[in-house]
Amino acid sequence: MTQPSTPASQVLDRVLVLEMVRVTEAAAIGASKLIGRGDEKAADAAAVEAMRAALNELAMDGTVVIGEGERDEAPMLYIGEKVGSAQGTGPRIDIALDPLEGTTITAKGGPNALAVLAVAEEGNLLNAPDVYMDKLAVGPGYPEGIIDLAKSPTENVKAVAAAKGVAPGDIIVCVLDRPRHAALIEELRELGCGVVLIGDGDVAGVIAVTNPDTTIDLYMGQGGAPEGVLAAAALRCVGGQFNGRLVFRNADEKSRAAKWGIADLNKIYTLGELAKGDCIFAATGVTDGSLLKGVKRMKDGLITTHSVVMRASTGTVRWVSGEHRNKR
Repeated sequence: MTQPSTPASQVLDRVLVLEMVRVTEAAAIGASKLIGRGDEKAADAAAVEAMRAALNELAMDGTVVIGEGERDEAPMLYIGEKVGSAQGTGPRIDIALDPLEGTTITAKGGPNALAVLAVAEEGNLLNAPDVYMDKLAVGPGYPEGIIDLAKSPTENVKAVAAAKGVAPGDIIVCVLDRPRHAALIEELRELGCGVVLIGDGDVAGVIAVTNPDTTIDLYMGQGGAPEGVLAAAALRCVGGQFNGRLVFRNADEKSRAAKWGIADLNKIYTLGELAKGDCIFAATGVTDGSLLKGVKRMKDGLITTHSVVMRASTGTVRWVSGEHRNKR
């Protein structure tokens, strides 16, 4: 399927594309000091501190719309926080971020931990509370509307299988390995599907549907809403379809939704509603994974990083290998 053209933003210029890589590199390097140290909070704090400092060096008027939580829960990079060195004068940018997607992974030295962010012009990223989200994603090459979160997992698998020209049992689905997904996993296996279980890192899990080398056809399950918006931004750049529905577990979470202007608590958001217009997605590997290699600390103070940066308006994907010296 050919992706519809996305007009290039006058705000998101080419310089900003590479600046976003510098921001995720900083967060990844910060977190890398805590790989395998068993301290999730310290790893997350290191990534947050480094990402915030890097964002504040950029000449923009940025607002965090998807972040580490709301202000009373997250003293750094909270939803609504202003970042950038040109407040009131620079380009107005909305930012979705996860300084360390995979805190547990990092603490345990496991695979697929990333530093991730997405940026767009003001108003083009969903501004939502930090809650859970039901997610459904498929890669490029399928008819529009092939997936539908209002339908059952079985119906979605059969639709994709029919479009692909294979039996439902030939479909491979990526699912976050959580007790809440026991019924989903059972339903998929009864169909004969292959189920790839991941411990954390569902941004990488969603993006995996766009890479034929992973052999993953679909992503299904419930995870963080911030990661859903980030993954949607990535799919806007490289193709694919995504459905997301916010999950509210209690009255407090519903009241927070109202605060951010969300009236329909059962709304199913499509890709274009989560991330609209031109947008930039960037990620740097913290630990080695299927998408990116992790940070490597070499002799003589040399640090190597591997990143990817994508832009919706051009469909460009750049893979960036960095060498950093005198980083401690």
